[in-house]
Amino acid sequence: MERRKKHALSVGILAGGKSTRMGQNKALMQFQNETMIERISRRLSGLGEVLVSASERGLYEAPGIRVVYDENNSIGPIEGIRQLLLAADTEYVFVCAADMPFVDREIVEYLEEYISSDYDCYVVTDEDHVHPLCAIYSKRILPVIEELIRQKKFRLMELLNRVRTKYVSLEYTHFDKRIVRNVNTKDEFLALSLPVVFAVSGYKNSGKTWLIEKLINEFIKEGYSVGVLKHDGQDHITVAEGTDTHRHQKAGAVVTAVTSESGYVFESRRAETPELLMEKLKCLPEPPDIILLEGFKHSEYPKVEVVRRAAVPESAADPSTLICISTDCLSPEHVSCPLYGTDDIQGIFSCVKHYFGLPDKGRTIGEETK
Repeated sequence: MERRKKHALSVGILAGGKSTRMGQNKALMQFQNETMIERISRRLSGLGEVLVSASERGLYEAPGIRVVYDENNSIGPIEGIRQLLLAADTEYVFVCAADMPFVDREIVEYLEEYISSDYDCYVVTDEDHVHPLCAIYSKRILPVIEELIRQKKFRLMELLNRVRTKYVSLEYTHFDKRIVRNVNTKDEFLALSLPVVFAVSGYKNSGKTWLIEKLINEFIKEGYSVGVLKHDGQDHITVAEGTDTHRHQKAGAVVTAVTSESGYVFESRRAETPELLMEKLKCLPEPPDIILLEGFKHSEYPKVEVVRRAAVPESAADPSTLICISTDCLSPEHVSCPLYGTDDIQGIFSCVKHYFGLPDKGRTIGEETK
């Protein structure tokens, strides 16, 4: 069978669950400064019309999104899929759940390549599971859905077994399994956010290191571990002269390491990208929860920028990357992100936590910091 591309698609997001294990509406939880449903809508925008399936009115209405509502309550996602297929203007609908923050248009386009007259559903699988909520469904299955509902058979696997289903495995693709990962509990939600990576940037002598020290203390107080990666634009990485490590490097070693019972130091004379170094941090036996980058003012990482009159009294960062600015000279009309005074550590810290949707590790998600 030759695979074909570019069929007209709609996107359907299922937001009708009760979120009983989470204790609050998962679709409306903040993740990286936007609700889960906003994030998924944005990541899948451009594929086609976005529809949201909901069990109650008034929660998800927003510009550019059509909301459809269950007629048969409390029977699970099969009713949401039915409503999405009935409402869609296209023959095919990509369906996902509102608690899948890493789903993106690339996986949809990959599934789309398999569309043909031979099948009615195209469902992602991995080594362990079938994922009927990461799948493309055809309107042709509507009579089968309605018959199953009449028979009170609501399991999606029952549906997939009744229609012509193409199972598309991720096993031999470049896709990470987290693309189909969903979130059911508070611990899973917290794990989803970690490690958090953001930069504290600014011009030389603006106070970046001082602010990082303060933020490290605040994160540690709330139970988070912290790692720091600094960008040295002056290439001043040195090893103390006369030490054994310095002698090893002088003799020509490109990599040196010193280990003891309390820790180790790893030195390399070869340049590494920040991304590769962060991957190494994440692969430690106990990786940090928070990875703070010092510098990187022109990077795409989210960042807190330090702007001080005594250094350079203007912002250098791309406004779209800014979490907030710590400043003693800018005013709100100059920027479109939150501003904090240079000594307002609690304000900056709370802003960062809100941006990433981070709770206090020992508290309930969504509980206000006291």
